[in-house]
Amino acid sequence: MRSRIAIPILGLVILFSACMAEGDYLLYKDPRKPLNIRIRDLMSRMTLAEKIGQMTQLDRRILTPKIMKDYGIGSVLSGGGSVPKPEATAREWVDMVNEFQKGALSTRLGIPMIYGIDAVHGHNNVYKATVFPHNVGLGATRDPELVKRIGAATALEVRATGIQYVFAPCIAVCRDPRWGRCYESYSEDPEIVKQMTEIIPGLQGDHPPRKAGIPYVAGKEKVAACAKHFVGDGGTTKGINENNTVTDWHTLLSIHMPGYYQSIIKGVSTVMVSYSSWNGVKMHAHHNLVTNFLKDTLKFRGFVISDWQGIDKITSPPHANYTHSVLTGVQAGIDMIMVPLNHTEFIDILTSLVNNNYIPLCRIDDAVRRILRVKFTMGLFENPLADYRLVKHLGSQAHRDLAREAVRKSLVLLKNGANADEPVLPLPKKATRILVAGSHANNLGYQCGGWTITWQGVEGNNVTLGTTILDAVTATVDPSTEVVYSENPTTEFMESNKFSYAIVVVGELPYAETAGDNLNLTIPEQGITTMNNVCGSIKCVVVLISGRPLVVQPHLSNIDSLVAAWLPGTQGQGVADVLFGDYEFTGKLSRTWFKTVDQLPMNVVLLTKGICVQKNKISKEGFVRHTRSIIGDQMLKMAVYKFQSQASRNSLSVPSQFPQSAASQQQHSQMPTDDSSNMAIESNAQKLRENE
Repeated sequence: MRSRIAIPILGLVILFSACMAEGDYLLYKDPRKPLNIRIRDLMSRMTLAEKIGQMTQLDRRILTPKIMKDYGIGSVLSGGGSVPKPEATAREWVDMVNEFQKGALSTRLGIPMIYGIDAVHGHNNVYKATVFPHNVGLGATRDPELVKRIGAATALEVRATGIQYVFAPCIAVCRDPRWGRCYESYSEDPEIVKQMTEIIPGLQGDHPPRKAGIPYVAGKEKVAACAKHFVGDGGTTKGINENNTVTDWHTLLSIHMPGYYQSIIKGVSTVMVSYSSWNGVKMHAHHNLVTNFLKDTLKFRGFVISDWQGIDKITSPPHANYTHSVLTGVQAGIDMIMVPLNHTEFIDILTSLVNNNYIPLCRIDDAVRRILRVKFTMGLFENPLADYRLVKHLGSQAHRDLAREAVRKSLVLLKNGANADEPVLPLPKKATRILVAGSHANNLGYQCGGWTITWQGVEGNNVTLGTTILDAVTATVDPSTEVVYSENPTTEFMESNKFSYAIVVVGELPYAETAGDNLNLTIPEQGITTMNNVCGSIKCVVVLISGRPLVVQPHLSNIDSLVAAWLPGTQGQGVADVLFGDYEFTGKLSRTWFKTVDQLPMNVVLLTKGICVQKNKISKEGFVRHTRSIIGDQMLKMAVYKFQSQASRNSLSVPSQFPQSAASQQQHSQMPTDDSSNMAIESNAQKLRENE
């Protein structure tokens, strides 16, 4: 009897278990299902509160796993200097990110969060990470393949700390070096900026064929990228940060937009909106550009994110009418709002605006659909937690070697001796006694610039792991050469000592954003004093550490050789590699080098094979005369010439294949009048529509 009863009972148990398994099945968690079906299924299950949670991004400083769970927060960020603890290890970063992720996964639907950070020249917030040259230096390399490799290395180091999303690249076209963010720009030339978007497949992985415009991240060693700051942030009046860009539509398209449609074609996951305005309208409030153009015309399929408290600045003063700011920003088309410190106010106001029909639910759904598209594409639902096996890649020797390569390729030779027959560079490694001087020769923080460990950057050699230029010189010269270091030698010191030659390293102090706005663009006084004291006494090479061209004309006659090293990052050995001739100077200016700030803004037209292409089509010889009239004979070398190969070091000539670079243009209105840029955008937009 017992055995006869057992069989039906067993069948019921099996049937019940099958039903339970069927009930536990969640379509959106099935990686075998098509992307759009997974998104649709998940959104059908979400409440308004859960959707608004996905649109909210908080800074880690105010966050706990409980807040993650209670509000269903969709994203977390580390602002500049926001770290688990000073000098935190990669493993400690992973521990923190995973704890936040566990909070997100404990919510009703288990939607993973995405963690973002400003990795703008390597994983620059993290101690012992590889810090690459800032973008102004990478632009001087003219090497998209190098930039792609840097993107891949950066992605791996970011993933080594558990983070999956970077607020990079900055594809601003800096038209005025007085702007404090000019070093974040590859060039004033939109063509160079467009070429450097090759960093995106480095960060995210190579985009699959026939999928142009669709966000793509290739696995656990890649990160979601962010093209920023949309749009025109590099064209503000007098270079004032967060100010107004006054241009016509054609200029906006031809100068500031090309990098964006190129980024979209390469599958960039997100776009960050600029603090700046275009013709008086704040970009965070610009529905026509964010929704109608970026999303609808260019068919951008990822999500649009605000900048740090960006919607607050829609009003003046900021946060004066926050309800208006939330309404305007979300309606403009911003999908994820960076509200780092006031999430409850934002969530309450946005909820009220939707419930009272000021913001339609379809706008919320559009935002959430875009955010989920990126998260699904990244594989976060399948692999939400960080992989501890990647921690070994932070600051790896392979990445430091790559950064060293980038440094030497970014150096631009501006002057080399009184004439071509008497070059000073390369320097001899074997000498009796040499002097290394200047505020930036033995200061890793100055060498790296802003956005290094902290937002504004720091000074000193304990900032992170790296090689100063002084250390690099000492390691490069012959063991018999005595290297003397004096940060600020006096004239008395110079008179009482004999040196074979001197290397003077001076430049700007670290800064970021508005703190770097500068109407004078002069070398700091301490640096000028050092140059005068040293270069007036002996043969000297000046290495300029700066995020932009500075006024050097008054000092040129006193300097034997001048090298623009930009902001090279942690691997100072790359500077010595070139100064002493182990590698050639190959960098080329990606910015016009002005004589005085009165000439600004002064911008590129087009230079191909040494010939200036302007409306009047002046000849190569005409370009030389034109350049000389603006910046003088000494500065002509800065705009046109490069250091030649080993066989021809004793002569300088116009390069046969000079990429698009510097000729001057006094006003923004003097742009090409043809419609080629507009046609290119429309052509690419059509490609995106075809792949929709």
